[in-house]
Amino acid sequence: MDVQKFVENAIKEIREKVKDGKAIIALSGGVDSSVCTVLAYKAIGDRLIPVFVDTGLMREGEPERIKEIFGNMGLVFIDAKDEFFKALKGVTDPEEKRKVIGELFVRIFERVAEEHNAEYLIQGTIYPDIIESQGGIKSHHNVGGFPTKYKFKDVIEPLRELYKDEVREVARYLGLPEEISERMPFPGPGLAVRIVGEVTPEKVEIVRKANKIVEEELADYEKWQCFAALIGRATGVKGDVRVWGYIISVRAVESRDGMTADPIRIDYEKLRRIALRITGEIDKVSRVVYDVTPKPPATIEYE
Repeated sequence: MDVQKFVENAIKEIREKVKDGKAIIALSGGVDSSVCTVLAYKAIGDRLIPVFVDTGLMREGEPERIKEIFGNMGLVFIDAKDEFFKALKGVTDPEEKRKVIGELFVRIFERVAEEHNAEYLIQGTIYPDIIESQGGIKSHHNVGGFPTKYKFKDVIEPLRELYKDEVREVARYLGLPEEISERMPFPGPGLAVRIVGEVTPEKVEIVRKANKIVEEELADYEKWQCFAALIGRATGVKGDVRVWGYIISVRAVESRDGMTADPIRIDYEKLRRIALRITGEIDKVSRVVYDVTPKPPATIEYE
């Protein structure tokens, strides 16, 4: 890929589509949306309104870090935690979960767009998102989970033909900090798809803490992605007392583009340390397992 040519064409496309209007961009802090934000800002300047929606489903410290990095670009910060937890109450089916999240995201963006007289939505959809949604593997919140009716004049997706490794190339070319350009993929629906079954504030807090431990312990390992997921409940013993605790699955894979993936080999003592930290630091977790299934047949995320 000719990165310089791609950047020039992407800026031109955004400029031609938005013309003299305004656009909002869905900014999550991941490499895809961050690259889109920089491209759009170069294209239309302060007619771009970056919007970060705090769904309550983000990793630890993420909302605060986004404010630090993008605050000087006129970032609009929306606290929508209560809205998302209310919308997800009782939802257990993975596809329905993604559609509920996608629908609510768009309705919030529509509200912000109306306040700022913006007619366009820009988002960081990449090629694998489209392939997996069209192939029926899972509905990405910004593709298959995206509502068919919306108030925007157009939805612009400058990265729709790129794979993740190509997006990283663009990020480096644009001079984004390494913590963004090399950041591990994180699902648009957030920690909701790392909880098998109904999403509750309690489960999210457990997964958030477990996820942080996994990322810390595997910081020195070469990987595409690593994380923790809550996959059910099991009997355990803590302090000589029976507990009906949660099961945390650790997932760590290597991949080139996210379309296929293999679990990485983790030293047994490291796995044991992760298990002891998670069960020791999170009261309601009774068991930790390591997922060794490649993609396919599994997907990288659990839902």
